[in-house]
Amino acid sequence: MTVKKNIFLTSEQIQQKTKRIAYQILESNSKEKEIILAGITTNGFLFAQEIEKELAKITDISITMCEVIIDKKKLLSPIKTSISSDHYKNKSLVLVDDVLNSGATLIYGIKHFLEVPLKRFKTAVLVNRNHKKYPVKADFKGTSLSTTLQEHVVVEFTKNKAIAYLM
Repeated sequence: MTVKKNIFLTSEQIQQKTKRIAYQILESNSKEKEIILAGITTNGFLFAQEIEKELAKITDISITMCEVIIDKKKLLSPIKTSISSDHYKNKSLVLVDDVLNSGATLIYGIKHFLEVPLKRFKTAVLVNRNHKKYPVKADFKGTSLSTTLQEHVVVEFTKNKAIAYLM
């Protein structure tokens, strides 16, 4: 049995949503000197890099990238970041992931950053699926998608394009 991939966001649409999220992040942080974009390992980090490219086009605010390494199969495992907590302490941080499904990955990422005092903390996702088990929300979202629990959202980032599928 083959799984049918239904494209619901083209590369151009993802680019538009990324640009809009970048403007929203800038608006929320217009008085900051530095913004930390903390992308959750793999797709969240790739999406954060795309947001960073858009921010670089529209602001001179310093953007620091941080990869948040979370084992999505073992959420209770220690979470690591590619930069030390001293670097994001008392700064504005945006935690980024590609898809918000149950909220488990995002809430464990949030928990990690709550151990350090931050000036401002926001979350950003490309796709919000509205199947939350945890009390977490995306402050910036590309699109909201109502799906069944059996359906899966897959976002593929390649060198020059990105596509989101519903499977």
